[in-house]
Parts: sequence; structure tokens; C-alpha cells
Amino acid sequence: MRYYPLFLNISRRKCVVVGGGSVAERKVGRLLACGARVEVVDRCLTPALAAMKGEGIIIHHDADYEEAHIRGAFLVIGATGSDTVNERISRDARALAIPVNIVDDPVRCDFILPSVVERGDLLIAVSTGGKSPALAKCLRKELEEAYGPEYDVLIEILGELREKVIAGGRSSNENRKLFEAVVQSDILDHIRAKRWGRLKEQILELTGVEMEVKPQ
Repeated sequence: MRYYPLFLNISRRKCVVVGGGSVAERKVGRLLACGARVEVVDRCLTPALAAMKGEGIIIHHDADYEEAHIRGAFLVIGATGSDTVNERISRDARALAIPVNIVDDPVRCDFILPSVVERGDLLIAVSTGGKSPALAKCLRKELEEAYGPEYDVLIEILGELREKVIAGGRSSNENRKLFEAVVQSDILDHIRAKRWGRLKEQILELTGVEMEVKPQ
């Protein structure tokens, strides 16, 4: 099976995690970071999940899993540790046409969750199709070393630059060439060395766009 790579907008959407242990806690953290409205179903919660409940960050259903818990969900994650319950979650979600992920059980999944490197809005996802999470984790660590915090700054600059360039009214082909020129320049070296004045000059030279580059 080959999975279709996709970045999904789950902001303000109901996402249900069935399970209250450490694995569920990690899944909840990722969903919250992406702006989801998270509901957790389990009799017991980790201290961190209990704290989230107390602060109103998540909705907690102190109950054994039932199909009603996932109705209306945008996606469902099963992390119960019980093969029987996980099978029910997968079967119920599919019957309701809700995408489902069962942790460490690709056969019961409609989607799998990659190992992720984040640098601001730069998101690099690594997947082995569920065949080797250990390899995905190893590759993620290599990528974390290769793509440092300077990429967070770069993405912010490129995002602002893109808006200004597009507003200039050039053709899409001309814009593409300008963006490629900036990306292929030594802009990253200027960011790493905090040469903000030179960075601003180079962007102006390459694109004709004046930008306010704030020291980080």
C-alpha cells in the first residue's frame, strides 16, 4: 500500500483521540498544535492530559469508548492499547466515513502519521509507510541537524517577500525566477551570521523589493 501525502487543515475541527496514556498524550499535543478541537475518550488520563482538561484545552469523556463519541469528528485516532477496542474504533470510523488512525496498526488505518521536523511554517515529514518508525525517527534526527532554526527565519522572510513580489504585477514566470534567485542565493548565510543589513541589500538587488528585515 502506498499512502497519498497530504497536509490537512484541521483548525477548529473536532478530532477525537480514544485513549488517555502517554501515546495518546503525544497525539493530542500534535493535534492541538495544529489548532484542532480535541476530545479525549478514556477512564484515565496522564497528568498532562488531566491538566489540559482542567484548563479547558481539551474535552474529556470519562467513559469507555462508544461509537457516539466519534460521531461528527473530522478524524479519529485510536491509542487505547486494547486490540479489541482499537478494532471497534477502526470499524466504526470507517462505517461513518471518518478517517481513522490506529497507532502502530497500519492495516486498520486510513492514514498514518509521519515523523516531523518543524521550523516555523517549514514542515518536513518523513514516512516509511508504517514499515519502520525507527528509521523514520532516525531520518528525522538527521534532518533536524541539517535544517536548523535559521529556516524558521527564512520562511518568514520568503512569505513576506512573496506577497510583495506578487503585488508588483509581474507575470508568474517572472515571479518564479525572482523567488528561485533568492532561494539559490547565500541568504541563509546572512541569516546565520545575522547580517541583516546585507540580507536586506541582497533581496533588493535580486528582486527590486525593499523589505524591513528585523533582527532576530
